[in-house]
Amino acid sequence: MNSTANLKIVILAGGAGTRLWPMSTKERPKQFQALVSDRTMLQETYDRVSFLSTEDIYVSTNEEYVHFIKDQLPEIPAENIIAEPTLRDTAPCIGLAAAMVQKDNPNAIMAIVYADHLVRDEKEFKEKLLATAKLAQEENTLNIIEVRAKAPNTNLGYVRIGEKICSIDGVDVHSFREFKEKPDLKTAEQFIDSGDYLWNTGYYVWSASRILEEFQKHMPTTYQQLKKIQEGAPLAEHYPLCEKISIDYGIMEKLDPEQVRIIPADLGWSDIGTWASLHEELAQNPKDNVTKGGVVQLDASGNLIYNQDEGEIAVLGLTDTIIVRYAGETLIMPKDRSSDLKYLLAKL
Repeated sequence: MNSTANLKIVILAGGAGTRLWPMSTKERPKQFQALVSDRTMLQETYDRVSFLSTEDIYVSTNEEYVHFIKDQLPEIPAENIIAEPTLRDTAPCIGLAAAMVQKDNPNAIMAIVYADHLVRDEKEFKEKLLATAKLAQEENTLNIIEVRAKAPNTNLGYVRIGEKICSIDGVDVHSFREFKEKPDLKTAEQFIDSGDYLWNTGYYVWSASRILEEFQKHMPTTYQQLKKIQEGAPLAEHYPLCEKISIDYGIMEKLDPEQVRIIPADLGWSDIGTWASLHEELAQNPKDNVTKGGVVQLDASGNLIYNQDEGEIAVLGLTDTIIVRYAGETLIMPKDRSSDLKYLLAKL
């Protein structure tokens, strides 16, 4: 059986993060913004997986964001847009996608990717994705493509990997030991030093039928609602009855580790969580300025300056600063305070 023929990719595009305010807001989150290039992050994600036909690509989102999907990805069939009537976190979201994908293709291998991630090495991304799909097809395991941790990041989850089990199409496959949620700095440093931990991307690859079996086992109430929806019951009536919980807590932490496989990767990956992390990813070195739009600068270094409004932003003698102007709102802060933006937003 050809795993590529059965491979279906689900792009998760329902998040409403505000850590990149003022460009990313609940009304227009970062996945619908052109942060890295002239294409939005959703469009870049679609480009990355477009080695499949459009019929094999699904987008899962919130009802209120469907118009963005249709506008930015008009090639996606309307029936491949999975619209949640309410936010129930990633477990019901992924479960709903699995139910819809399985309904269309009972033998489907389903890969989960995210619309707000940066992936620089698209060649390796495709190679690892196809090899992992083949693994899911042949072994019926629950698989995760994870990336090698570059620094002790406290904003990311980690996965501890075990020994190498096998290779598939030249791609190494490792056993899984445990998940570790966002650690403190000291713990994250220990993770990096050990060499046993990878950053958790959430790039899951498994058969749609298999993950639904795990829902039946570990989240039976949610599973019953998903089956009713799959059989044609009203989404708006049954989806809100699903348990609100992440896929990590609802399913992954309850799995038999022997059934999970880890595929290490070097993807040039980032989840672009803050303006500082965006500068880090886009700058060739820390002293470079990263600019977009009308910006004039002199004797400035290490800044990220985005101007998405009319006119220009003029900067003189400034270092390591974030300046963003969008839709009449302006943000100015030291780059090293990016993680504190949430406190400012609380005042706004």
